[in-house]
Order: sequence, then C-alpha cells, then structure tokens
Amino acid sequence: MSARIAQIRLVSSHPEVYEPCDDSFALVDALLADRNNLLEHKPTLCMEVGCGSGYVITSLILLLEEEANRSQFFATDINHHAIRVTRETMEAHGVYAELINTDIALGLENRLAGLVDLLVVNPPYVPTPEEEVGREGIASAWAGGENGRAVIDKILPVADKLLSKRGWLYMVLLTANNPSQICRQMMKKGYASRIVVQRSTEEESLHIIKFWRDFDIEVDPKDAVTNSNPGIVDSVLSQFQRLSSFWRNSDSSSNS
Repeated sequence: MSARIAQIRLVSSHPEVYEPCDDSFALVDALLADRNNLLEHKPTLCMEVGCGSGYVITSLILLLEEEANRSQFFATDINHHAIRVTRETMEAHGVYAELINTDIALGLENRLAGLVDLLVVNPPYVPTPEEEVGREGIASAWAGGENGRAVIDKILPVADKLLSKRGWLYMVLLTANNPSQICRQMMKKGYASRIVVQRSTEEESLHIIKFWRDFDIEVDPKDAVTNSNPGIVDSVLSQFQRLSSFWRNSDSSSNS
C-alpha cells in the first residue's frame, strides 16, 4: 500500500503562519524515503518542533499510520496562530497530536527527557539580523540570525536531552548554516549523521540530515571524540565537500 501524506488542499492557513514550501516538502520527502526504516524503528513517541501549518506533523502521522495506534505525537510552535492552524490541518486529515504553544520545548524538556524516539525540525535557518530572531508572527518561522544559527544552536542541546537512546532527529539545514560543522558538533555528543535528501533551488541549497546515537563513538569529559567509527562521519562530511565544490562551480558558470 502506498504511503499517504498531508494533502495541500486540506492544509489550513493564516497570514502569520508559514505555508508549506520547498523546505517542508524536502523534509516530508526525507521521511518518505526513510519510511521503511521508520516503520521498523517503531517509534513510541514522535515530536515536531515548529509545526507551522501542520503539514509535516500531519504527514508524519499518516506515514506511520501502521504504527499510529501505538505511537504518541507532540508538536510545538512559538506562534499561537500556528497551533490553531496545525489543529485545523490535522482535523481535516482525521489525525491527532498533542499541541503545545511554547518556545522549542520549554516546559516539556523534563517531562519528555530521554523519551522521544523521533524528532523532526524545520528550524528558522535563514541568515538575518539578530534583532529579527524571535519576533512574533510569521518572521519567527525563518529568522535565524547570523549564519542562520541562532535558533538552531538552541534546538540542538534540547534535542539531545529529549531524544531516547534510540532516538532519531531529522533536521532541515541550509548550506549557510555550515551543516558539516553541526555534524561534527553532534558527533562530539555521540551522534552519527547522514544526508537523507539534498535539494537545490534558485534561492537556497537544503539538506535534510538524520542524526542518531552511535554507541561506537566515545566522548571524553572534555567533549573530544576519543574513539569512533569514522566511516559514517567521514561519509557525510565528504558529501558536503563534494556538494560545496559543485555549487561553487555552478556559481562560477552562471556568473561567466
């Protein structure tokens, strides 16, 4: 049976809520590409940080329909309009998740610590002036501060606290966010990573990266990797190097 995802015509909207766009579609495509692994993973607690229109969390529930009866779903957003829109989107598709109007996972970190088996995040990643970060309304969906990392760098330690020992994180990153550096930082916390989907548009180059705990990675008290399986990490970093070379060459061609 083919997998179902949210139908755009049933996705609710509001002027102050980010509508599904290339990044949303790429994240859902990554979940689709990894669906067999997700079904085998049998996540019991799934969560989205920054649910926006509800397109991604609704698609995730539909993708995991075979496991939905044994899974619990949460979604958060700092924008209260997004909570209402997500609820309407889910109701239109006949699915349910517990929705919380909060910043990242404030108020949930202790309650859900070490329990989240699947976490999906399409963070504010666009490089903007720092003063735009955290503003009310739709700007909160994309304003990422310097290098687009202001919110991402807050989310990563929260994700580490929330994820279970078998937890998986799928995150949307932009080339400007320096994803290879993020992968190295996560490696120091004991996570392996790989690019699930990479997509280039006229405006941006997106990466959907999957992180998971790798117990072959040993980290010393000073947070330096002492022993790891370098194959996985070297593989994802070499992917970024090849892609970066490709984009530089493409830019040179377009400007010549």
